[in-house]
Amino acid sequence: MSRSSIMPGFRPTIGFTLIYLSLVVLIPLSTLVFQSFQLNWHDYVHIITNKRVLSSFRVSFSTALVAALIAGFFGFIVAWVLVRYSFFGKQFFHALIDFPFALPTAVAGIVLATIFQPSGFLGKLLIDTFGVQVAFKPLGIVMALIFISIPFVVRTVEPVLLEFETSMEEAASSLGATRWQVFSKVIFPNVLPALLTGFALAFARGVGEYGSVIFIAGNIPYVSEIVPLLIVTKLEQFDIEGATAIALTMLVISFVLLLLINLLQFWVRKRSGQL
Repeated sequence: MSRSSIMPGFRPTIGFTLIYLSLVVLIPLSTLVFQSFQLNWHDYVHIITNKRVLSSFRVSFSTALVAALIAGFFGFIVAWVLVRYSFFGKQFFHALIDFPFALPTAVAGIVLATIFQPSGFLGKLLIDTFGVQVAFKPLGIVMALIFISIPFVVRTVEPVLLEFETSMEEAASSLGATRWQVFSKVIFPNVLPALLTGFALAFARGVGEYGSVIFIAGNIPYVSEIVPLLIVTKLEQFDIEGATAIALTMLVISFVLLLLINLLQFWVRKRSGQL
């Protein structure tokens, strides 16, 4: 009897996957693309090249990038501590890491704005000590994005560290490698693909974040106005064409950046022998 080369259950599972992707992702995004066809090229360029729109793109992507880099650095440290060390209250810290997932983003934004505003506890302390204002500035947006994105890095890197074979570290140490050499030559190359994945998730969450940002950002045009807020503003003004053009541009830029990050992740995995 001839044996099928397809795994059992392939057809129903791939069918379910395609239906799910179509209903949740492809159809909504295609609606956005078809809506943009109502604009001619001149109107589209006129909307996108507006100084306020360009400023909002700069604020959104720059703050998301900085927040993702910081979240990647500290998220790796947190994941390392939670995996490699045992201490009292460890489960409490595990729950605390997941807290931003359960907390409504608007509540997080209100809390951060209350703390970091110029009259708030930390805000007043930072202004009096270092002369740095956090709330109602791009720095406030970065703080909010770090708060909501660092769990993505921790939960992405943590399983890789858990499955990492400590015998590889012991072998490197027995051959005379220092602790830094063991980390840089053995541990980090194996963790880097997962760290890039966590960075991509944090960056994607930061670019599209709305609830936790609008309260602490101050939403000042040309200073701390983000793209999602500008899209909502356009919709409230019944400027459907403007909102569509901005949303489509943000979609394309975000997709290209995430594609580049995924290609980099694939290259790192292939170079390290994980593929």
